[in-house]
Amino acid sequence: MIAAIKHNSRNYKIDLTKPLDISIPLQDGEDGVNAWYLEPPKIFPHKQDGFVGKVSEGAPVNFNDIWFNPHSHVTHTECLGHITEAFHSVNKKMKQFFFLAEVITVAPEQEGEDFVISEKQIKYALGNKKREAVVIRTLPNLKDKRSRKYSDTNPPYLLEAAADYLVKKGVQHLLIDLPSVDKERDTGALLSHKAFWNVKGKPREKATITEFIYVPNKVVDGTYFLDLQVAPIENDASPSRPILYKILD
Repeated sequence: MIAAIKHNSRNYKIDLTKPLDISIPLQDGEDGVNAWYLEPPKIFPHKQDGFVGKVSEGAPVNFNDIWFNPHSHVTHTECLGHITEAFHSVNKKMKQFFFLAEVITVAPEQEGEDFVISEKQIKYALGNKKREAVVIRTLPNLKDKRSRKYSDTNPPYLLEAAADYLVKKGVQHLLIDLPSVDKERDTGALLSHKAFWNVKGKPREKATITEFIYVPNKVVDGTYFLDLQVAPIENDASPSRPILYKILD
């Protein structure tokens, strides 16, 4: 099914039958992605008054309880409520879900004991392009990103100047294949989160950060339409399913 889209006075076509899913699903146990020193998520049959919510154990339906943290166990989208005293719900802040996006690939550079994504790298990858969303794939891009255990590994992160540059470029939605845009242990500085949401000035309440994506190698760098859907949960962050659509010539 070919859909015609008019965006900023320009016409585009996308094939809705060929979505490119860049999310990592939530799954029970040790096999999924994990960060921030939490135990694995749990999906288990609900038990109450002798009832066990499992068809194979005699129940009429499967009826599971789920325990997880969106920041630790799954692709998630967060709003500025992630770092503010005031409560902000990503479910209420997001009113649009379809954006023109640029996929870029970056090899984090070593800086001391860290590997970082710099403003220079973002500038080079984006050039003169102006996009509502930027999707950052980091190298090396191995499939184990879908199941990696990140706690105490000091993963790569985005430098504050790079986040500032994305704001200057008008990027509203930042997606990255890391557990955070900030350093794992930074004593709570959260420089890139704060810069992207401009918490020291007029906060960017509609801006979002999506972490723990996985962009397969078959997805080439370039311009796509992004469908960024979040689970309707009133929280600073919610599990999400970003989908890319290739723009047809």
